[in-house]
Amino acid sequence: MHVNNLVLSLILIIGFEFCVSCDPSQTKQGCLIRNLVCSCGYGCISDYRYDTIQECQAALRGKKKDICKVNNPCLHGGTCIQISQQPGFKCRCEGTGYFGMRCNRACPVPGVGRGDVFPYECIVI
Repeated sequence: MHVNNLVLSLILIIGFEFCVSCDPSQTKQGCLIRNLVCSCGYGCISDYRYDTIQECQAALRGKKKDICKVNNPCLHGGTCIQISQQPGFKCRCEGTGYFGMRCNRACPVPGVGRGDVFPYECIVI
């Protein structure tokens, strides 16, 4: 009897692992990236973003070449975000005291220079 309960518990645990945790109308057959490997199956649209294994593998190639992880192009503590458009990254400079494509331009001093555009990255609230 003890072995039967153990087997039943194991079956229930494995079954819960594969349960779909979203509305049935929000499910699809597709692929996702898990631990830098494409895995295809059935699940939530939000998880299974890629329709085919080829689409998933193309996205995975992009992740492996993430410029933000290989060679962070953002300066002065800016946060690098990988994007699909060239040059493949965007720097978030808020709170660094710098702005520009690579957080490479010092924020202007408020009140100095008339007519200068004050970048939003330089606004401290």
